[in-house]
Amino acid sequence: MTTFTVPEGIRRERADKVLAHAFPEHSRGAFQRALEAGLVKADGKVIAQDQEVTTGQVLEFSFPETIQAELKAVDIPLNVIFEDKHLIVLNKAAGMVVHPGIGTGEDTMVHALLAHCAGELSGIGGVERPGIVHRLDKETSGLLVVAKNDAAHRALADQFASRTLRKEYVTLVSGVPKTDSGSIDRSISRHPVHRQRMTTGEGGRPSRTDWAVEKKFGELAALLRCRIHTGRTHQIRVHMKSLGHPVLGDSTYGWKQNPALPVPPRIMLHAEHLVFTHPVSGKTMDLTAPLPADFKKMLTALRKV
Repeated sequence: MTTFTVPEGIRRERADKVLAHAFPEHSRGAFQRALEAGLVKADGKVIAQDQEVTTGQVLEFSFPETIQAELKAVDIPLNVIFEDKHLIVLNKAAGMVVHPGIGTGEDTMVHALLAHCAGELSGIGGVERPGIVHRLDKETSGLLVVAKNDAAHRALADQFASRTLRKEYVTLVSGVPKTDSGSIDRSISRHPVHRQRMTTGEGGRPSRTDWAVEKKFGELAALLRCRIHTGRTHQIRVHMKSLGHPVLGDSTYGWKQNPALPVPPRIMLHAEHLVFTHPVSGKTMDLTAPLPADFKKMLTALRKV
């Protein structure tokens, strides 16, 4: 058990918040798990998860024993862009699911990470999402950051939440926008009828995507670079639909095959560029994932149209 006295100036603050501030090497989530397990005491008595504390109270805490993930480590090749003892950045292949769920097999990125990182991810981010800070859709390729320890997980999650990092995607869309660049600032929420889809409109969460045309293929298609300032589910796909130019291959959001165009092998979206601050060294990480072969092949085919 670690003992800590609540310092001056704190009047009725939640224990998990006070402890997370005092011990930044541990996340607030870690303290919430400790509270849930009954491992936090105030003045000798176990306290509830939402317990508030005040100046002068003596807190004692420990953390529950980390339970190894029941998921099986599977030796699946990973395309590593960067790796150190704190984090790993991957170029995710299209078609790979990030974390397991209903209907997935033992071929998700989490299964591969458990093998690659040899247990370093245990307990971080939950059993089914160890180390996962953000996600990419199954058919989206590109950069994905994974934390190896709780401190890195917390710092990276804070950067994603505060929108201080830079995320850029490239995508192929149907048709060509009327202007060469623009910004879509439309809230995104769960579709009221089709629960696996998202939609724009009032009542959703604020969402902003800046976009610019990089190449036009006649009037039939265009290559766009998109910078997202928020990280909503299906954000670029939903925003491109609202712009009237759905992503090639994305039938969920309105794409229909044009007989004059080659058939896309998947949803043509790639997380190409990511800039963030290393959670420990403070160094600026400026990383790029080259276009995968299927994306390059589609570009080649479009140039011949």
